[in-house]
Parts: sequence; C-alpha cells; structure tokens
Amino acid sequence: MSTKPKLYYFDGRGKMESIRWLLAAAGVEFEEEFLETRDQYEKLLQGGSLLFQQVPMVEIDGMRMVQTRAILSYIAAKYNLYGKDLKERALIDMYVGGTDDLMGFILMFPFLSAEDKEKQRALIVQKVTSRYFPVYEKVLKDHGQDFLVGNNFSWADVHLLEAILMVEEKKSDVLSGFPQLQAFKARISSIPAIKKFLEPGSQRKPVPDDKYVETVRRVLRMYYDVKAN
Repeated sequence: MSTKPKLYYFDGRGKMESIRWLLAAAGVEFEEEFLETRDQYEKLLQGGSLLFQQVPMVEIDGMRMVQTRAILSYIAAKYNLYGKDLKERALIDMYVGGTDDLMGFILMFPFLSAEDKEKQRALIVQKVTSRYFPVYEKVLKDHGQDFLVGNNFSWADVHLLEAILMVEEKKSDVLSGFPQLQAFKARISSIPAIKKFLEPGSQRKPVPDDKYVETVRRVLRMYYDVKAN
C-alpha cells in the first residue's frame, strides 16, 4: 500500500467528497484511483477489498476501509479534528449527523430528471432555511465562538462548510438571512488548508455533470430512475 491514503471512487463528488475535504483540512496528501469501468469495480469485489460490496473505499494505515462514516471518524480522530473529550466528540457527531441529513437531499440530485430536479431544489432550500441552517446559526450566536465545538477547528466545521457551498450552488443567496453563518463561511474558508483546497487545480471535485452520472450508472449498473424525496 502507498504511504499516502489512496481513495477508490469515481472522478466526482458523491460520498467520497467529504473524505477528500477532511483529508485536505488535515493537510494530508492523498492519491486517487478512479473507477471508470465495471471491470475495475468487479476486480475490487473479487479481491475482497469492498467489505459490503460498495465504495467509497480508502487504503490508509495498512487498512482497506469502507463505510463513509467509519472512514471520516478515523481521519478526524487521527488528525485531532474530533474534539478533546467525549462530550465534544458527541457534539461533533451530532452536528455532523445533521449536516449528513442535509447532504442527503443533495447527493442524488444529479441523477434526477429535469422535472424532479426543480422539485428537489425547492425542497433543499426549504429544508435548509427552516430546519438546518437555523440550528447552526443559533449555536454560533449563543456561544459566540469561531467554531462549532470547543472553539477549536473540527470535523463539524469542515462538514458544515462543505454543505454550505453545496447549497449555494443551488441558491447563491441562501445565507442572506444567516449572518453568523456568513461570518463562519468566511472564517473557515480562510484557514490555509481549506483555502488551498478551494483553489483551482485542487482535488476538490466540480458539480457533478452528465459524464459523471453516466459513469456511475454504468459501473454500478444503475438502470432505474432516481426519484426526488
């Protein structure tokens, strides 16, 4: 195995993107192997690398890890982005869990029909502005600190910034009613490792396009239509 973490996924966002974000935030260089054919996927399956027959899969520290949450938890703990004690870790898990729920509304967006995309876009904005962003706005306002947990940069901050930028791609002014989150976005984006990841030429993936969708469908044999929530 490489000394650098090696990521096995498609050349696009999906569930791997949060892993890329967290590694980048930790200042960790990583390699990627992109799945482009069914044969590549079958080879991983036959080799026993995909414990539950699915990607993402990450080679790190002599392990072949699957299950996105397990991978993210390991990276966060390894690079001191998981709080200083059990209570802070619980808060981070809670905030990350909420952000995951939000991201779930966006993850399958590229696979929807044009009609369903418009419905889903409206649903995303409604959920974000009424359920998710008000929570983080209140947390930041109530404790008056720069970060979500313990006034230290953590996985929760990385995950929330990723989500904010994803939602802004659907509605550019979505933060207009959330001044705390506007300031949070500016602060976290200016952290050197994050700033570098946001620059052109980084391993951050662009908005999924038709080529990405077709590759995923072909490799995973997704021949059904995805429906909006």
